[in-house]
Amino acid sequence: MDAIWKFTSFIKFEHTLFSLPLIFAGAFLAWGGMPEPRLIVLIILAGTGARTAALALNRIIDRKLDGLNPRTRDRELPSGRISLFSALGITAAGLVLYFVSAYLICELALKLSPIPIIVFIVYPLLKRFTPLCHFGVGLGLALAPLGGWVAVTCSMSGMFPGVMLALFTFFWVSGFDIIYATLDEESDKESGVRSIVSVYGKDMGLYVAGLLHYAAFFCIAFIYFFMFRTIAAGALLAAVGFLLYLEHKKSENVDLAFFKINIAVGLAVFLFIVSGIYLP
Repeated sequence: MDAIWKFTSFIKFEHTLFSLPLIFAGAFLAWGGMPEPRLIVLIILAGTGARTAALALNRIIDRKLDGLNPRTRDRELPSGRISLFSALGITAAGLVLYFVSAYLICELALKLSPIPIIVFIVYPLLKRFTPLCHFGVGLGLALAPLGGWVAVTCSMSGMFPGVMLALFTFFWVSGFDIIYATLDEESDKESGVRSIVSVYGKDMGLYVAGLLHYAAFFCIAFIYFFMFRTIAAGALLAAVGFLLYLEHKKSENVDLAFFKINIAVGLAVFLFIVSGIYLP
């Protein structure tokens, strides 16, 4: 039982709640409704495998920096509760699950499957060189709705709505990663980690995050005005906007803003897509 707890804590399994609703939002948008059950299962497996590999790679690459940060030095790798060998094994298991699922989905999904892995490897390194590192995180999760779209259509044609959903995700995630970086402003300055917050200060970081979330809302509103225009979708669009506002209103409470509110945003976006398809 202790081993299972260490495993789930290491990969932050609950973070899958960020990515799966976005993958399914892309899939439902492409299908025009609920995909067939077999495809749903494969999407869940692929998303879980990719997220597991992404978190594990992030922890492996950042293990030395995590050891320098008082907030993160108790994580499994720097504290020694999980060995590097075990972490690599978890990464491999996630990759196998991801690639096998992509293979079973379709040929195009398999051909494109290495792209997210490259992003997962590159974006943890960016914080060593540039305060634009937050956009690497945004890009990683922005691939989720595009992955859902490709899983359903096995094609890249006609995917402009999926691109707008991906842009929403890119701006939203990049913005909330900046909010998350406010937790480590002083530690990042001392260890040389370059984030917008550590380089330009907390106030500038929150200002940039606000601009990014305005851009995110514009993208999701674009989908509403050009595709749905239903009462139910309009209500959920308003809910997404309110949650983005609340994320900044509660930015001092990063646990609330980053985890709880962001999970609600992902769910609201998925329900927005579903309501636009099914409800008047």
